[in-house]
Amino acid sequence: MTKQTILGRVTQLAKANINALLDQAEDPQKMLDQLIRDYTANISEAEQAIAATIGNLRLMEQDHREDAEAAQEWGGKALAASRKADELRAAGAGVEADKFDHLAKVALGRQLQSEREAKTAEPTIASQTAVVDKLKSGLDQMKTKLTELKSKRDDLVARAKSAQAQNLMMDSVKNIDVLDPTSELSRFEDKVRREEARALGKQELAASSLDAQFEQLDALGDSAEVEARFAALKTTS
Repeated sequence: MTKQTILGRVTQLAKANINALLDQAEDPQKMLDQLIRDYTANISEAEQAIAATIGNLRLMEQDHREDAEAAQEWGGKALAASRKADELRAAGAGVEADKFDHLAKVALGRQLQSEREAKTAEPTIASQTAVVDKLKSGLDQMKTKLTELKSKRDDLVARAKSAQAQNLMMDSVKNIDVLDPTSELSRFEDKVRREEARALGKQELAASSLDAQFEQLDALGDSAEVEARFAALKTTS
């Protein structure tokens, strides 16, 4: 996969209009689940590609830094060789001085080559740096978009469950008619009323029985009083 292809896919996915996609979907939840899977896979793929691109950029930057350091080092060697040549020439050692002047020129040639290599790499490094920045930005947008997708998916699932629960509740309420005497609720109420009536009947029956017992007790008391008075009469006569 080329860097342009990676950048194009990242940009396209980052700019995707989720709401428009949902409006066109027959089953939004399935659509979101599929989008989440696609985004997760693409993010993983993009991360690997971007990591490789960054690695290549860092290698180019390292080579550029080494070329710049080499150019500086060769410049120092050229200067040292030139000064040595001047010392030898001042001392009358012309042949030796020429050797060091030659070494100075060789060092300057190496310095020029290192500077040229560093300068040649600079436009490529700048271009690759811009690409990496765009890829990082696009990847961040994709991750934000994935978070948005997950949030919308969770909200949609919660709303669907709430709607389902409301429908079940309304169906249950509709099946119970509290004004219908044949409904389960009415039949249960009738049963309770019958039990209450039985309890009242038992209470009245118990009260009647108790009154009768007291009446019998009173009657026995009267009979005893009569017998006592009758005995007294016999005694006085």
